Amino acid sequence: MENGRRQQLKEQNRVTLIEATLDSIAEIGFARTSVSEIIDRANLSRGMIHLHFGGKDALVEEAAKYSSADYYDSLDGLLQTAGPEPQERIEAIIRSDLSERVLNKRTVSLWYAFRGESRERETIAAYSDTRDARLRNLAFDAFLKIARQTDLPDPETTAKDATHGLLALLEGMWTDFLLHPESFDRDTAMRTIFRFLSALFPSFFALQGAVRRDREHR
Repeated sequence: MENGRRQQLKEQNRVTLIEATLDSIAEIGFARTSVSEIIDRANLSRGMIHLHFGGKDALVEEAAKYSSADYYDSLDGLLQTAGPEPQERIEAIIRSDLSERVLNKRTVSLWYAFRGESRERETIAAYSDTRDARLRNLAFDAFLKIARQTDLPDPETTAKDATHGLLALLEGMWTDFLLHPESFDRDTAMRTIFRFLSALFPSFFALQGAVRRDREHR
C-alpha cells in the first residue's frame, strides 16, 4: 500500500513539473523559463527536477513529448468514433486539430515556442514538426484509399499532394489563431479546408465534412 502511495506521489510530482514547465513556456517563453520559475510554479523543491528528470534540459524535452502525446490523445479519441471510410478519418484529423482542446492560446503558444527552440534541439523538433511521420502517414493512407477510388491518374502523387496541402492549411489556421485569437472562427476554418478537399474529391467531401456512404447497402 505504502509503495503504491509513493509511486502515485512520484508520478503526481513528475506531471506537476511538466505542467509547470509548459505553463511557463506558453506564458513567458523559453528564454525566461528558468529552473527557479518552474519550481515556483510547481511549488516543489529544486531537487525534484534532478530526481525525476536529471536536469532542466531533460525536463523540457519530456514536456515537449507530453504535449505531443496530449495532441494525439485528442486525435485518437475522434478516430475511434469515426466511421470506416477514409474521408471520415480525414474529417477526424481536421476536427481534432481545430477543436478547442487542441487549438487554444496555450497549445498554440507552446507549439510555436517548441518550433523556435527546435533549431537548437533535435529532440524537441521531433514533437513540433509539421512533417510528423505519424500524422502525415494517417492522412496519406486515407487519401491514398480515396485516390484509388477515383479516376485520377497516379493516385500516390495525388495522395501526397493532398496530404501536403491539408497539413499546410491546418498550419495556416494555427498561425491565424496565434495572430488573431479573438476573431478566429473555427467553423470558417473548417469550411475553408473542406472546400479545398471537396474541390479535389467531390464525391468524398462537402463543405460540411466527409460524405457518408449508405453502409447498409454496400
